Amino acid sequence: MPAPQRHATALRRKARKGFLGYPVATVAYYGPDDHHATKVAVGILTSEDSGVARLERWFTQASDVRTDLEINEAILQLIGQHHVRSVAMYDHIIGCPHEEGVDYPLGEKCPRCPFWATRDRWSGERVG
Repeated sequence: MPAPQRHATALRRKARKGFLGYPVATVAYYGPDDHHATKVAVGILTSEDSGVARLERWFTQASDVRTDLEINEAILQLIGQHHVRSVAMYDHIIGCPHEEGVDYPLGEKCPRCPFWATRDRWSGERVG
């Protein structure tokens, strides 16, 4: 199995194990549509009552972050450094990679990602 697939598979395998205790890593993929992930955000939670202890984001336009060797290696390294016991992740892209209030004004739709303007980010179904 090629390294990019092996790393992505290792991450999915960790997530399939379910909750094994804290620390927990949350992994979320974002993209301009529901087929191409250009951003991944990984948060580390050290306990149920704590906020996010560490948040890292990786971006790429050259490939899909889900199969990018360097990004997946970095994610696995971050998870290892924090002795993560559980991984929570969706197996699909959950929205636009741009941040409301940072990349575009609060309360507005992202002008660079029209695909998500009329879709629910969790289901991908059209709304309104």
